[in-house]
Amino acid sequence: MNDTDCSIKATLKTVGDRWTLLILRNIFRGIKRFETIQRDLGVARNLLSKRLQHLVENGVIERFLYQEKPDRYEYRLTDKGRALSPSLIALMQWGDQWCSTKEPPVKLIHDNCGSPLTHSVKCNTCETDVRANEIRSLDKFNEQKMNIGVSNES
Repeated sequence: MNDTDCSIKATLKTVGDRWTLLILRNIFRGIKRFETIQRDLGVARNLLSKRLQHLVENGVIERFLYQEKPDRYEYRLTDKGRALSPSLIALMQWGDQWCSTKEPPVKLIHDNCGSPLTHSVKCNTCETDVRANEIRSLDKFNEQKMNIGVSNES
C-alpha cells in the first residue's frame, strides 16, 4: 500500500503523538484553557502551544477569545475533533484492559441513562458486533480483499 493512501498514517500525522492525544482527552473532559491544560498535564508551555496550534491548523479544535488584555483563549472541538471520540474511547478501554492491573481510573457512562459504555465495531447491514478476525480491507485500486494485519484465529 502506498503511504499516501494510508488513512492511519495520515491520522497519526494529525493526532499521533502522546501529548496531542492527552490534550484532546482534556478538551473532551472540559479542560479547555491553556493554563489549565498545562497545569493538568505538566507539559512544557512551548510544547503545549505548538501542539494546540497544530490542532487548530488541522481543523481539530478552534480558538475562542475569553479574555482581553492580555488575550487569553480557550480551545473547543470542531466537528472533526468530536469525530475522534470513538477512537479515544477505544484507546482508553484498550489501556484499561491491557495496560492496567487495577480497576480503571475512569468509567464512561451514557449521560441519558447512566449505563456504562463499551466500544465496539458493528456491521451497518446486519447490525452485529464484528470481531477483529472477521474484518477484511478492500483495496480501492484493485478491489482485492486482504487481511488488515489480524490473525484468522479467534
